[in-house]
Amino acid sequence: QVQLVESGGGLVQAGGSLTLSCAASGGTFSDYAMGWFRQAPGKERNFVATIKWVGGYTNYADSVKGRFTISRDDAKNTVSLQMNSLNPEDTALYYCAAARMFPATRQYEYDYWGQGTQVTVSS
Repeated sequence: QVQLVESGGGLVQAGGSLTLSCAASGGTFSDYAMGWFRQAPGKERNFVATIKWVGGYTNYADSVKGRFTISRDDAKNTVSLQMNSLNPEDTALYYCAAARMFPATRQYEYDYWGQGTQVTVSS
């Protein structure tokens, strides 16, 4: 059974950086694309970034292009999201997810989800 566990969230000042990690287990992840979504209080869950496990192809939401970088570590079975130049609008619960297609930018395209890690950016 596929399990995804996020970590690395926290409180950071505007302009700062944070790196989120997603530890994946229980599957053959070369078959998957991994994604990050985020959900702010009272708002819907939105796509952030995705990476195809084989080949490392990436796709980003316009709101994070040039600031966020998604990457994967084959040896550790982890996916990371490096977030730079953070602003208060980036405050949200960030979720890791796995999909059998790329690029997958819609929630329904993902088969597995983590529990989320909170990112709070203070002004």
